Amino acid sequence: QVQLVESGGGLAQAGDSLRLSCAASGRTFHSYSMVGWFRQAPGKEREFVAAIKWSGAILYAISYYADSVKGRFTISRDNAKNMVYLQMNSLKPEDTAVYYCAAAKDYSGSRYYTRGVYDYWGQGTQVTVSS
Repeated sequence: QVQLVESGGGLAQAGDSLRLSCAASGRTFHSYSMVGWFRQAPGKEREFVAAIKWSGAILYAISYYADSVKGRFTISRDNAKNMVYLQMNSLKPEDTAVYYCAAAKDYSGSRYYTRGVYDYWGQGTQVTVSS
């Protein structure tokens, strides 16, 4: 059974940095085609944050970001550790949300920002940024 587990959330002040981690069990990230991060603030819809998509050979990867986080967040993958990370710098209060990791088994399209293309989801980790 595939399971995604996020970690690294917590309390931060505006301008601080946090790094979120997404670990996969039951299946390595080599078996996926794309991993994304989404977030959901209280009373709001779950929104796309970042995604990383790679080819079958995992020699080529491309990253995508929401405009709201571009230049501040970086998504990356560590094949040896079977982890995907979201480095969040220059945090703002509006980044406060529950952050979710999601993985797509076999997706090569361009709708990386759409929740429906992801097959597996983690339980989320809370990030709270104070001003």
